Amino acid sequence: MERFIMCILFFVIINAVALMQFTAAQTVHVVGDDLGWTVPQNGATAYSNWAAGKRFLIGDILVFNFTTNEHDVLQVPKASFDECSDDNPIGNMLINGPANVTLNSTGEQYYICTIGRHCELGQRLAIAVSATSSSPLPAPSPSTPTTPSPTSNDCTPAPTSGPTAGSIPAPNAAPNSSSSSSVLATLLLSMFPIFMGLIF
Repeated sequence: MERFIMCILFFVIINAVALMQFTAAQTVHVVGDDLGWTVPQNGATAYSNWAAGKRFLIGDILVFNFTTNEHDVLQVPKASFDECSDDNPIGNMLINGPANVTLNSTGEQYYICTIGRHCELGQRLAIAVSATSSSPLPAPSPSTPTTPSPTSNDCTPAPTSGPTAGSIPAPNAAPNSSSSSSVLATLLLSMFPIFMGLIF
């Protein structure tokens, strides 16, 4: 009976470690917090200030809160981000709000709103995504285009035709498996046959 209880206890520990690995794997980041995804009053600094000091990891989710037909989200390369251009999009444009984007690759990532002059007025986000939480806190280095005066009233919605909404796909990349919980889980699983041999 004592061996049976030890075996059950071992399985419980393995499952607890495995669950810790998956529950710590993602954080939901609401872009701009209460501001949401909109044309910010203080220009491009609004979203760069929001992202400063945040750690973005593979598996995290960005939530862009916006009203459908008033804004959109498009991932673009750095050159297009710097020019507020929708040239060379990465994935599909998200036109239905709120929109969720799961971060699937490391490195700098850039998002803009393509409606009217929204990007030029500051509705753009640059983040740096890391593989693990032990990585140094990255800081993207977006260049800032000339920001027109926020008194400009060119915030009219663009036509609603265009690509259908969906997620922005990114290259598939598995999270770095060197986290302490995954190492511990691997160690426990490799010791399982030895443990079972000692019990029986």
